[in-house]
Amino acid sequence: MPQIFHPSTNTISKVSIFAAVILLAALGWILAAIDRSPYLTQAGVIRDQPVPFSHKHHVSGVGIDCRYCHTSVEETAFAGTPPTKTCMNCHSQIWADSPMLEPVRDSFRTDRSIAWTRVHDLPDYVYFDHSIHVKKGIGCVTCHGQVDQMPLMWREHSLQMEWCLECHREPERFVRPRQYVFSMDWEPPVDQMALGRRLVEEYKIEKLTNCSVCHR
Repeated sequence: MPQIFHPSTNTISKVSIFAAVILLAALGWILAAIDRSPYLTQAGVIRDQPVPFSHKHHVSGVGIDCRYCHTSVEETAFAGTPPTKTCMNCHSQIWADSPMLEPVRDSFRTDRSIAWTRVHDLPDYVYFDHSIHVKKGIGCVTCHGQVDQMPLMWREHSLQMEWCLECHREPERFVRPRQYVFSMDWEPPVDQMALGRRLVEEYKIEKLTNCSVCHR
C-alpha cells in the first residue's frame, strides 16, 4: 500500500504539538500578568474625589493621627469614613472660604454625606476586620502604604487573595509592636524575622488560611 503522508508530516505534527503547548503556556502567563496588573487591580491609580484630600498634608505636614478621622478602626471591622463635622472642626477656621472646600461646607450645611470614592474596596464576598489586624500588630503602612507621602490617595497593593495570603502564611514577616501600628515612620529591625516570631507567639497570632476565615 502506498504511503499516504510524506515522512515530514511526523516532524510537522510534533512541532505543532509542542508549539500549541508553548502557546497555551504563554497565553496563561499573559492572562495572569493582566490579572495582576494595575489595569485590573487599580493599584497605584489615583481616584477622582469630590475634594482633593491630601493625606501627605494632613498626616505628614499637620501631624494628624489616623484615628482622628478613622475613629472606629480599633474596635470594628470598618475603619470609618470621617463625618463632615470632623473636617469642619478645623476648616470652619482654616481655609474657611476656600472654593476647593465648598463641597465640605455644602455637606455640613445640608447634612448630606460627601460621596467619596472608595479606594480600598474589597468584593462583597470578602470579610475583612480592621480591628483584629490592628490588635495583632499589623501596621497601617503594611496594607495602605506610606499614606503620609500620598498627596492624593491610591491603592498601594493589589488586594488580591494571593497578596493577603502572603501575610496569613508568614505573619512574622509583617507584624510589628502594637504601639507602632499607626506609626508612618517605624522601621523594622535588621532581624525582622526574630522580632516577628516573638510577636507571633506573644500576640497569639494564628496562620489562618482556611477559606471560611475571609469568605463567609
